[in-house]
Amino acid sequence: MFHIALHNPVMPANTGNIIRLSANNGCQLHLIEPLGFDFEEKKLRRAGLDYHDLSNVARYPDFASFAQAMGDRKMFACTTKGSSSYTSVRYPSDCVLLFGSETSGLPDDVLNQFTPEQRIRIPMMPNNRSLNLSNAVAIISYEAWRQHDFVGGA
Repeated sequence: MFHIALHNPVMPANTGNIIRLSANNGCQLHLIEPLGFDFEEKKLRRAGLDYHDLSNVARYPDFASFAQAMGDRKMFACTTKGSSSYTSVRYPSDCVLLFGSETSGLPDDVLNQFTPEQRIRIPMMPNNRSLNLSNAVAIISYEAWRQHDFVGGA
């Protein structure tokens, strides 16, 4: 199934919601440090509810370690700086959807490793703040899963 990666997430409630989301859509979740919270934080546990045991979560000390672990999988940087709509690409079944921090997005040194075709965005009205991270992850991950006819879903 797909891989969801969060680079330097800072809000525990968002990460907890994404843990719950990944348990429900069958994605593996990857957390790239540093994290802006303690992984045992109460807000993370509350938002993730009892889904920790149903989701597959891995942690990495930095982006280089994460990229090495992903090998040759196709990766998409999900960013407001993207040039392609998230609906205009085909998602391989084992691809990686990489999201940046809620406060600063993906750092330039990471973003610059992606071609313009691999930088995708969710269309939105001009001059607005970006969507909440957990909402953005839901929108894009469900589009990827939809393209594969929701395989494995009930």
